[in-house]
Formats: sequence, C-alpha cells, structure tokens
Amino acid sequence: MFFRKFKDKFSAPNANVQLKLNQYSVALGENLEGTLTVSSTEDFEATEVRCEISCVEQARVIRQVYDAELRRSLPREVQESSVLFAAKPVLSGPTHVANGETRDFPLSVNVPAGGRATYQALDRSVTWSIKGVVAVDGRPDVTSKVADLQVVQPAAQAVIREKEIVHQVVMIPCKYCGALMDQLVTVCPNCGAKRTG
Repeated sequence: MFFRKFKDKFSAPNANVQLKLNQYSVALGENLEGTLTVSSTEDFEATEVRCEISCVEQARVIRQVYDAELRRSLPREVQESSVLFAAKPVLSGPTHVANGETRDFPLSVNVPAGGRATYQALDRSVTWSIKGVVAVDGRPDVTSKVADLQVVQPAAQAVIREKEIVHQVVMIPCKYCGALMDQLVTVCPNCGAKRTG
C-alpha cells in the first residue's frame, strides 16, 4: 500500500484525455467550441478539469552578446519568445472520476478580439495552441495532446476591404514642364509649378 502511494506521487492517473474541437480555425473575437472527453481506468479525485490556451510570438533578433574569449560584446542572432496571451478556462470544479467512466466536458473558449492572428515568416511567428488538462492534487496532471490553432482576422475586415472605393486616376500634362500629374494635385510633382486651370 505504501509503495503504491509512493508510485502514485510520480505517475499520472490511468486516464485518457481527448480534445475535440468543432473547428481548428477561428477568428479573433470568436468562441472556440468543442468537447474534452475523459476516459479512466482507475478511481481518482480531480481538483478541476480545464483547458490551457496560449499565443506565443517567437522572433529571431540581433542582440549584443558578451564573448568571454574576446572580452567584448558581439552582435549575435538569438531566438526570443514571449507569451502574448494565456488563459486556463475551467470546465469543471472538483470531481470524482470513476474506473471505467467516460465523461464529456463541453468547452467554449473566447479568443480575444485584441489578440494577434497566426503568422509565419522567416524571422518571426505567432502561434496559438490549446490542450485539455485534468488536474490532480499531489500527482502529475493528465493532459491531452496539444492542438495547434489557426487564428485569423475577423471576416468583417475582409468585407470592408471588398467594398473599398476605387477611383480612377486621370493624368494631365503640366503646362510648364510637360510631365504627367494626377489631375487632383495642385502642384506639379516634377517642377513644382502651381497648376493653372
């Protein structure tokens, strides 16, 4: 009995946590919907069932790094990482998980409207991820696989872009130098003469 309690301190309960999202692409300001399914083959007490969602920006930047051999700082490319957003929404408070039980926890997590969209470039990236967690006191937590999310700009911005007014640019010659200029400007961009007529 003592050995089992000692072993339990270092091992997570025999349970499986699966995160199923309705969609893996979501717009800023929208809710991410899905289900966290917990299946167990042992009895244990969970302190809470939650999700952990985060947005991390990574960038390659040039920093002055001290070189001990040369006794001076040199410019070096380093990878920097910062957490732009992190949240742990609780799906259930303390609960008993029974041996042989399978339970679904519905989830609805808001992706903040002021967040950053997923972005990937050679020197910079913004990534979103989410995982399910069954927290257990005095033992390692049981977690799901980490799922990557594609977070995009809201569709409303795309609609506004589609309705942009396109005006036709009519070019006219300058009376003094002959260079073509937009008919709406008052001064020739070539010679600086004031437009007449």
